[in-house]
Amino acid sequence: MNWTSVLAIYFLCWVMSAIFLLPFGVRTHDEMGIEKIPGQADSAPANFRPGRLAIRATVLSAVLCGLYVANYVYGWITVEDIDLYHRFINPPGKGGQGHLG
Repeated sequence: MNWTSVLAIYFLCWVMSAIFLLPFGVRTHDEMGIEKIPGQADSAPANFRPGRLAIRATVLSAVLCGLYVANYVYGWITVEDIDLYHRFINPPGKGGQGHLG
C-alpha cells in the first residue's frame, strides 16, 4: 500500500473520529451552573475544547488506521468473509456458491 493511500485513510479516520467524539465531554451552561448570554441556545456548549478533541481524534484515528493497514497486510478479514450475498441470498441449490444450503 502506498504511503499516500495510508495518509488518505488516516485523514478519513481522523475526520470520522472527530465527528464521533464531538458530543463526549461537553457540558452546557446549565450543567456547569454558568449564566447564559441572552439569545444563546440552551444546548450551546460551555466548555468546548478543540485542542482536546483533536488529540483524542488523533489517537483514535491512529489506532483505527493502524488496524486497517494491518488488516490489509495480514488479511485478517477478507471480502469473502463479509460477502453475505453468496452466503445467505444465493445459497447452493439456487445456482450460487454460498455456505448455507
